[in-house]
Amino acid sequence: MSAAPHPAIRTVQSLAVLLDLTRRARSAGSVRELAFLAVNDTAQLSPLRQGATWRMDMGVDALSGVLQPEANAPYVQWLDRLARHLSAEPAADSDIRAFDSHVLPADLAEDWQSWWPANALWVMDPASESSSLDHRPPAWLFAREHPWTEDELRLIREWRSAWSHAWVSLQPARPKGLRSGWQRLRQHLAVRADRPWWRQNRLAWVAALVAVLCLPVRMTVMAPAELVPAQPAVVRAPLDGVIAGFHVQPNANVTEGQPLFDFDEALIQSRIAVARQAMLTAETEYRQVMQQALSDPKSKAQLALLAGKIEEKQAEVDFLLDQATRARVLAPRSGVVIFDDPSEWIGKPVGTGERILRIAAPDDREIEAWVPLADAIPLPSQAGVKLYLNASPLSPVEGQVRYVAHEAVARPDGSHAYRVRATLTGPTDHRVGLKGTARLQGEWTVLAYWMMRRPLASLRNSLGL
Repeated sequence: MSAAPHPAIRTVQSLAVLLDLTRRARSAGSVRELAFLAVNDTAQLSPLRQGATWRMDMGVDALSGVLQPEANAPYVQWLDRLARHLSAEPAADSDIRAFDSHVLPADLAEDWQSWWPANALWVMDPASESSSLDHRPPAWLFAREHPWTEDELRLIREWRSAWSHAWVSLQPARPKGLRSGWQRLRQHLAVRADRPWWRQNRLAWVAALVAVLCLPVRMTVMAPAELVPAQPAVVRAPLDGVIAGFHVQPNANVTEGQPLFDFDEALIQSRIAVARQAMLTAETEYRQVMQQALSDPKSKAQLALLAGKIEEKQAEVDFLLDQATRARVLAPRSGVVIFDDPSEWIGKPVGTGERILRIAAPDDREIEAWVPLADAIPLPSQAGVKLYLNASPLSPVEGQVRYVAHEAVARPDGSHAYRVRATLTGPTDHRVGLKGTARLQGEWTVLAYWMMRRPLASLRNSLGL
């Protein structure tokens, strides 16, 4: 049998192994490779039976002889509970500590014989207590049959110091801004096994989020709108003809009975002349038949027919004369004249009943909005409306819903929308015709539904659910 090496030789060999481990740690390309060195190659420095690395935010990170630890395995869960107990337990020398099952609580000690030999070692970096959770080096857990010597503990402490320095150097730069805030949030939401359920930060955050999503808000919808006259007097064409000219300009103030526009009377006068000539012809024929009736009794039968013909021609003349009196259109009420450019109407043929212009009272205004089909929310009676005019976006016009159309109508741009009329709740200096965007308030709902209404509607339209 060969003799045991001299203590000096063993010391030199241990130092050589330590130098080789530190060299391999500095040249490691990832934290996973470093963890493999810690749990497997530390046995070259001090004989081990089992090894593991553990992190507060991730639990058991690496196991000796295993490529990837299974988080749900009973052994891994027991190791996690053991490490959390050791990390929370105060000690005078917290960087390296030898212990056994007698110093553990009963629930941990009773499973010791199933997983570990008699002696264990807890190793961690003292400087890591002041670092952030995501930049804290993992702790080490080792187990074997016989206790550790002081020389072995000194070597493991030096190896641990070099290993921690290599681990910190491989960490990415601390994120800033939104990424830093997101990681801090994840840390706050992490479940702590050493805390009861009512002290878990994640539950508090989830409860706060649910409370915010349940906040009551009003359903609102934005729609194009404008100021329109509420009860205008509509002036329509009283006859078929051609407009000759206007006596007023758009947005002019008129009084009741004031001339607005005239029709071209040339066609009407020519019809009157033809009708009068036809009536004179009928009267002449009537007189001739009357003279013949004095000598010819048979001619008396034609007198009644000719008299009716004269009355017909007279009625036609009276109708055309009445049409001539209506060729000049007068204002039915006082107010502001609302119509397009007069030059577009002059010389244009119009039919009876066609709308030419409107006359609105100065204070007779209301809001007209067009709600798109996708935004048709239930609008209760007297729902609030705010109109933000393009000409004055900082001074909204407020009103209350008076009327909501039951059917959508086509708009000039080809889209369909529901017409909404709202009465003003206060006076305004804005003129009729100004356009903007109206904000209509619907019924109360929760914030979650208010946020998800449009996405849910789009999803149903896409999937047909």
